[in-house]
Amino acid sequence: MPDNIAVYNQEGKQVEKMELNKNIFDGIVNSDLLYQVVKMYHANKRQGTASTKTRGEVSGGGKKPWRQKHTGRARAGSIRSPLWKGGGVVFGPHPREFNYTLSKKIRLGALKSSINAKLNSEDLIIIEKISLDNLKTKEVSKILNNLKIEDKALIVLDPKEKNISQAARNIPTVQTTSSSDLSAYDVLHSKKLILTKSALKGIISRLKG
Repeated sequence: MPDNIAVYNQEGKQVEKMELNKNIFDGIVNSDLLYQVVKMYHANKRQGTASTKTRGEVSGGGKKPWRQKHTGRARAGSIRSPLWKGGGVVFGPHPREFNYTLSKKIRLGALKSSINAKLNSEDLIIIEKISLDNLKTKEVSKILNNLKIEDKALIVLDPKEKNISQAARNIPTVQTTSSSDLSAYDVLHSKKLILTKSALKGIISRLKG
C-alpha cells in the first residue's frame, strides 16, 4: 500500500502529496461486508406491491356450479376454485415489506472496504477543492476533463459544498453526494471516486467514530 496519495487542483495539476491514514487506508477489502450492504440496498429498493387474490377474495362464485352427485362430472363447490379459470391463486404473492437495516459497524466497515478497493485499483482521486465561478454544468465538465476522467464518476463533497451538486446534476456519468451521506454502494456503483480534501477529512472522521 502507498504511504501517500497525490492531491490535484482543478486544473489537473498535482499540488501536493497527502499522507494516508494507515488505520483507514490499509488495502483490506472485506468482500463479505460489501455483499451484505449491496444486498440490503437492493432489498430496500423493492416496492413489495405484487399482489394476487385468494379464492376468498375473488368476486362471485357464491353458488355451487352443479349438484354434488349424479352428473358424471367432478365435484365442484365454487367457480372461484384455484382449479378454475378466473379462480383464486394458491400461495400467490401479497404486499410485503422487504426493508431491513444493518448495524452501523457493518455499514462503516463496508464503506472502508469500498474506498480501499478504489485505492487498490487506482480509481481514487483527491482534489484540493472545487470552487466554481458559476454553478454551470460546463464548469464541472472542465474539471473532469482536466483530471482526464471519462468513466462514471462519483464526486464526494463536504456538506458545505453541496451547492456544487447543482452544477453536476445534468452530467449523466456523474453523481454527487456528501461525505456524511456516502455509502459503500455509492462507491461501488461508480468507476472513479473523487474526494475533496475536506470531504476526505469528514469520511475519516466517520470511520474513526
